[in-house]
Amino acid sequence: MASEKTQEWFSVAINLVKEAGQVVRDAIKKKKNIETKSSAVDLVTESDKAVEKLLIDGLSSAFPDHKFIGEESVAGGEKCVLTAEPTWIIDPIDGTMNFVHSLPYTCISVGLWVDKRAELGIVFNPVLNQMFTAIRGQGAFLNGERIWASGQKELSQALVFAEMGTSLDPVKVDTVLTNITTLMPKVHGLRAMGSCALNMCQVASGGMDVCYEFGVHAWDMAAAYLIIAEAGGTVVDTEGGDFDLMRRRVLCAATPELAAAIAPLLKQYQPQPDGSCN
Repeated sequence: MASEKTQEWFSVAINLVKEAGQVVRDAIKKKKNIETKSSAVDLVTESDKAVEKLLIDGLSSAFPDHKFIGEESVAGGEKCVLTAEPTWIIDPIDGTMNFVHSLPYTCISVGLWVDKRAELGIVFNPVLNQMFTAIRGQGAFLNGERIWASGQKELSQALVFAEMGTSLDPVKVDTVLTNITTLMPKVHGLRAMGSCALNMCQVASGGMDVCYEFGVHAWDMAAAYLIIAEAGGTVVDTEGGDFDLMRRRVLCAATPELAAAIAPLLKQYQPQPDGSCN
């Protein structure tokens, strides 16, 4: 069973995530006030900022000694450093481009890491009412029902998420296109939906067999990492080695065998790691 402290962390967080979900539901069909960040396709809206403030204000009030890494806070100049202290890692709206276009494949992602280890993860798509949750050692769940990765081991039978990302760096674009061209004849199918956290949760729940992405951030992966792990899936670096939350790349698979089959095929790309500029 989860400790009393962990259960308290989870209860407070999930109630705040549900409250934040109403903000997203209310806003997704409305006109958005959009700003750009690193490129014309790297977007932020008033809703991103409002959701992050709601979550951080609520969590810091309940747990004043905890640390935070939030996407919009980091964009505003806050440090992106993962220490051993209890740290909430938050993406207020993952899939902002989808949100801007009213595509309901978007989510709120909240993970808590303690001693640099994932303790709990919550990924909530409030538009489709899909609540993915995990507490370390307690399994992974979708709307309260236990979920499992597919168990697929054969690359030829694997359905794969191959994301574009938001960087327009020519080297990154070439990497993305090269990998799609390489994988297309070798896998069962390729998809791109625009939310790393939800893609990872689809691997956890068995709807997809693989997802990989270069250029993501800690807040895209912190919650879903635990959800996949608790669902029996595998999360590694894109080269197949140990996963590093701050390295900004990820390969998730239903099984270690499938991860080992796909990693050598990928052309590699190394974005600047999170925290390297702070």
